[in-house]
Amino acid sequence: MGSSSIASNRWMFEKMDGFDLSPNSNSDNEEEGVHVLAVDDSLADRKVIERLLKISSCKVTAVDSGWRALKLLGLLDDEEDKSSSSSSASSSSAGFDVLKVDLIMTDYCMPGMTGYELLKKIKESTTFREIPVVIMSSENVMARIDRCLEEGAEDFIVKPVKLSDVKRIRDYMASREVRSLQNQEERSRSNINKRKLQESFDLSLSSSPPSISTYQSRSPSLTPSPPSLSSSSPPCSPSSLDSPTRRLK
Repeated sequence: MGSSSIASNRWMFEKMDGFDLSPNSNSDNEEEGVHVLAVDDSLADRKVIERLLKISSCKVTAVDSGWRALKLLGLLDDEEDKSSSSSSASSSSAGFDVLKVDLIMTDYCMPGMTGYELLKKIKESTTFREIPVVIMSSENVMARIDRCLEEGAEDFIVKPVKLSDVKRIRDYMASREVRSLQNQEERSRSNINKRKLQESFDLSLSSSPPSISTYQSRSPSLTPSPPSLSSSSPPCSPSSLDSPTRRLK
């Protein structure tokens, strides 16, 4: 009787939200699309989120604490790493390469570091502050939601997380990727136009005729010079100018 009840509960868990969440349910259809870092201290919630994300064609890395997430992202300094090793022995024993993620989903209430504190750490980073962060919580507290959104969270999901929530986030990430590609194309076209304008300007300068000042400096002056005051002809005498004309008789 007890074993059948456990099996029934397990079947309900794996069929949650009308989809098969068993470990091998979607192994053939997984695609390495959007890479999501899922952070939750609850193993059951973490498994559900991981399966829902994989159903939505997302690549998932799931961890159990904010410290472990920061370690994966390469955002822990030496002192923080030592303090986190006491609370999470598994995270200190493994050597991780820095992850490249497209989205971070984190639970709000976690021991050691809350989801809000993890959000602040990410938004303070120059490397990951543009990465969207989604906060999850089992409590629908407006003050908590407003504080996370003001700090830069992209969305706030009330648990239990549903497939519709994940698909909505996936659609947002797809549109965000399209906008990013469009912005890159616009910047590329703008740079090409600027380069063409510069080349056209340089070409016009090299093929333009010399200026008037250049001609004047190279050719003799065309302006007639005023007559010289020193003439070879004798000057007129004052008497000839002033004496009246005489008539012949």
